[in-house]
Amino acid sequence: MKTNINIFLLSIVLMAACGKSSVTESSEHNEEEHAEKVHFSVQQFESLGMKVDTIPFRNLSTFVEANGQLEVPPQNEATVTAIIGANVTSIKVIEGDKVRKGQVLAYISHPDLIQLQTDYVNAWNQFQYLEKEYQRQKKLYSEKVGSGKEFQKTQAEYQSMNGAVHGYEAQLRIMGLIVNKVKEGNLYEQVPVTSPIDGYIRLVEVKIGQFVQPQTEMFEIVNIEHIHADLMVFEKDMNKVKKGQKVKFKVESLIDKELEAEIYAVGKAFEQDPKAIHLHAEIENKAGLLIPGMYVRGRIMVDNIEAFALPKEGVVRDGEKFYLFMVEKEVEENGEIEWEFEPVEIATGNEDDGWVEVKPLKTIEKGTVVAWNNAYYLLAEMKKGETEHEH
Repeated sequence: MKTNINIFLLSIVLMAACGKSSVTESSEHNEEEHAEKVHFSVQQFESLGMKVDTIPFRNLSTFVEANGQLEVPPQNEATVTAIIGANVTSIKVIEGDKVRKGQVLAYISHPDLIQLQTDYVNAWNQFQYLEKEYQRQKKLYSEKVGSGKEFQKTQAEYQSMNGAVHGYEAQLRIMGLIVNKVKEGNLYEQVPVTSPIDGYIRLVEVKIGQFVQPQTEMFEIVNIEHIHADLMVFEKDMNKVKKGQKVKFKVESLIDKELEAEIYAVGKAFEQDPKAIHLHAEIENKAGLLIPGMYVRGRIMVDNIEAFALPKEGVVRDGEKFYLFMVEKEVEENGEIEWEFEPVEIATGNEDDGWVEVKPLKTIEKGTVVAWNNAYYLLAEMKKGETEHEH
């Protein structure tokens, strides 16, 4: 019998010495409902990384969810083609290279290019002769010496050749050739293909030796300086969004960083599948490599409100109810410190950037300290205590 009593006493001692959190039941007068409380030692409090403070008054935003992708304006994209059918003799860039407007991307060559320059030189020389002949015939005609018929013929030939010369010069300039150099007989064997905009080479679509027609796409260039977020908002939310509103969004390449943008244009036509409108937002804090086509998950800030709020980790749901935990730091008679957590039922409101609006269903005194995190764990400890108490 003594052996059984000793074992029983030893079990009580071991349970008292255990470091696990304890749960107490405090009863109030007038037969009010019992409230469970969770108690932590200093060691437990620190090991869980508990954060406690008063409930702050914060600026929260209501928002509309919007998804889309990164885009650039049409004027910031370019497709480069050949001016004339020719063979690619060299390529000066690779995909990803940064290029300036007018920079040479490749050279092309073909006998037709040489012939074009030769035709221009011949036309220019013929024009020089006709110009002198035109001036001579004009003078004779004005002095009543030359015939009107001869003057009109010379004038027609002169004007026709003048048009041909200007046409050749326009073609040469489009090709990036120096007209005066060609005029002096210095013909280009290769013609440069240049970039029409500043930007980056997105795609190289030709190879050396390839024959390219004027409509053949040789390079794609994109300027990401004005990259923006192209978002879609569904019909039910379209009346909530407008120009000037802020947008917070993330992209997969910067999953831990939230970018911000401002709406500068709202579409006036519906996409039919799904039925939504497009919004364009200028990115304010560009970071990392943002590339057109990247998927965007965003929130459009609709209204700002001032409210009491806690981090989401400080609020827990139990069935249809929500709770936060009030905190008290107690000093025992033996000098040991104990932390006491008591659940308080609340209603929740708006959520923004990891914070949730809290509305206690009973008055909480100003300056009351509450738990900012581990609310789920505290609830689990409380329920565990309730179960043990029932037994």
